[in-house]
Amino acid sequence: MVNNYCGRQPRIVGNAVTQAPTISAEQNGQMTHREVLEALSGLLLAMFVAMLSSTIVSNALPTIVDDLQGSQTGYTWVVVATMLAMTATTPIWGKFADLFDKKILVQSALVIFSIGSVVAGFAPSMEVLISARVVQGLGVGGLTALVQVVIASMVSPRERGRYSGYIGAVFALATVSGPLVGGVLVDTVGWRWCFFAGLPVAALAFVVLQKTLRLPVVKRDDVSIDYLGAFLLVGGVSILLIWVSLGGQNFDWVSTTSALLVVGALAVIGAAIYVEANVAKDPVIPLRLFKDRTLTLATVASVLIGVAMFGSTVYLSLYFQRAKDMSPTEAGLMSICMVGGLLVSSITSGRIISATGVWKRWLVAGMVAVILGIGLLSTIDADTPLWHTGIFMAVLGLGLGATMQNLVLAVQNTIALSDMGAGSSVVAFFRSLGGSVGIAALGAVLSTQVADSVKAGLTELLAAHPEYADAVSHSQGGIPDVSGMPAPLRAIFESAFGDATGHIFLVALPFAIGALIAVLFIKEVPLRTSVKRDDELMAEVSPVSPASQV
Repeated sequence: MVNNYCGRQPRIVGNAVTQAPTISAEQNGQMTHREVLEALSGLLLAMFVAMLSSTIVSNALPTIVDDLQGSQTGYTWVVVATMLAMTATTPIWGKFADLFDKKILVQSALVIFSIGSVVAGFAPSMEVLISARVVQGLGVGGLTALVQVVIASMVSPRERGRYSGYIGAVFALATVSGPLVGGVLVDTVGWRWCFFAGLPVAALAFVVLQKTLRLPVVKRDDVSIDYLGAFLLVGGVSILLIWVSLGGQNFDWVSTTSALLVVGALAVIGAAIYVEANVAKDPVIPLRLFKDRTLTLATVASVLIGVAMFGSTVYLSLYFQRAKDMSPTEAGLMSICMVGGLLVSSITSGRIISATGVWKRWLVAGMVAVILGIGLLSTIDADTPLWHTGIFMAVLGLGLGATMQNLVLAVQNTIALSDMGAGSSVVAFFRSLGGSVGIAALGAVLSTQVADSVKAGLTELLAAHPEYADAVSHSQGGIPDVSGMPAPLRAIFESAFGDATGHIFLVALPFAIGALIAVLFIKEVPLRTSVKRDDELMAEVSPVSPASQV
């Protein structure tokens, strides 16, 4: 590995020339390529499990909601529950990573995830399933935060592009295989196996990490976790999500209930900020980190990308199954379009960035592609040819591949290794927060628009064809299966879901534009070639002795 202090120019002290101290690989905190690959194998398995938890159930959700007699709101909260739990715990896991054994933390997250998966697989109702998804989210929050932190602890920012291909391949494998495997399981043995399927992978990841991951344990005597701040932050975000998810359905947007939820969310979030700034000894989200321009702008971009990306793409599976009458397996195949673009741009940008050290142009180009992809997807409806939709998804994938990992890389390049857990988790936290808000808000938009369109269409249909009254009554409530409907009735639902899906991409478009603006203002800093920052490395080196100055 290249050390950024090896081969430094001599420095002049007084009238004498002295050589700048050389930092060993051990001091630098870096590992050999073979050691990195061995440890990376377990981390990639853990990352695969985290990604699989959402992708494998994406195409199964319509079937799950039908089987458990859920509603559109239930569909949304099966996804939001995991996102909320992941969002809430990400900063805590990140703070733990700065204080405790990272390997034990990753393994603990795997165990928690597995417990949630077992409960979800046996869930008898939507309420139990959503609760189990919360437990899964606790584990996924740990895996999401910790894998990035551990990789940053092993590999310097400049060298990370060398391994981006492995990370991109795992992401692509989980994203493509998840919907496909999930679709096959739903069509064969049932949706419950979508939750059981990740258990063997989690067990394998646990064993591999035990054998390969060896990192120095950071111990501090004054360990202090800001549970109060975390609790208030989670509470405020939860109230906000309840408002955006249920607004317009369970209560009017302009109502006493809506006002109370908004005021309550703002009050609790304000209290959390006060605790983080003035009360907490060691805050979960250290506000001092936001003095760094790169981290602040990356946080803003992460929130907006979360809203635009997670909030819109999570409903593509519903579009394919309800607007295009595709099976879960067929809907899973469509995800290859977006993942293919993501894989190509992730590997390409990572390799070039590692070779050149230049990264901002990839962030900007990636965000432009994201905006273009979302803009194109905002034009889809029930009649859009599948090959058009596939191209639009590929463009979005190209943008996401050049944006997501490199945004984290930009932050990790500027923060100290001692703050790597907290800093990395801040970006992940706000991206997940944006995703949770986006899924809930855009899900509410989708649900409202579908309901209004279906109501208008059914009214018109019954006025002209009263004989469809029985079929209409059986289609009310929940998310209907359009495949068994009479052609005129099916056309109403397909048109409603198609138009509503295009509309939520249009709603997401301004958020993607805002993310581009934030990225444009990020200042490019050359990627450092050591795991630790220059000031951390120099602090570990003994000062030049007085005798050497003579």
